Amino acid sequence: MATETAPTTEATPATETAPATDQAATDRDQAPAATRARGLASGPGRLLVAVYAVFALAATARAAVQMITKFDEAPVAYLLSAFAGVVYIVATVGLTRSSAGGRRVAGVACAVELTGVLTVGTLSLVDRGLFPDEAVWSAYGQGYFFLPAALPILGLWWLRHTARS
Repeated sequence: MATETAPTTEATPATETAPATDQAATDRDQAPAATRARGLASGPGRLLVAVYAVFALAATARAAVQMITKFDEAPVAYLLSAFAGVVYIVATVGLTRSSAGGRRVAGVACAVELTGVLTVGTLSLVDRGLFPDEAVWSAYGQGYFFLPAALPILGLWWLRHTARS
């Protein structure tokens, strides 16, 4: 019985001060989320999303044309370019979302992209016979001024940077 009275007695003073304290805590909790949401979709984040969108369109369109017109010449390269296009689309969509799920999707897409660029880039330099025609990630994206190698690093950095803000 004394235990039941103690929480009630403690709850009354806390309730009287709770509105001001809860409101201040709510304001503090919401400010970083709002900053993160704005930070992901504005400023440098917009440029990053725009570059990802351009790469998504370019890689997907290039792969589609190559697969339709000359698939038998370099199927692995063209399929990898199509895969890269899908990864760029997923990363673009993830980077436009400010939700935790969107951030996770973007992070996974950037990690897959970085792994692909490093793997395909290395294989294309070690054994040129594997890729008779270039893929988006061949030679670490040399055909695209090495942007395919830089994008996932920038994307992961941006996700981490906006999460800390």
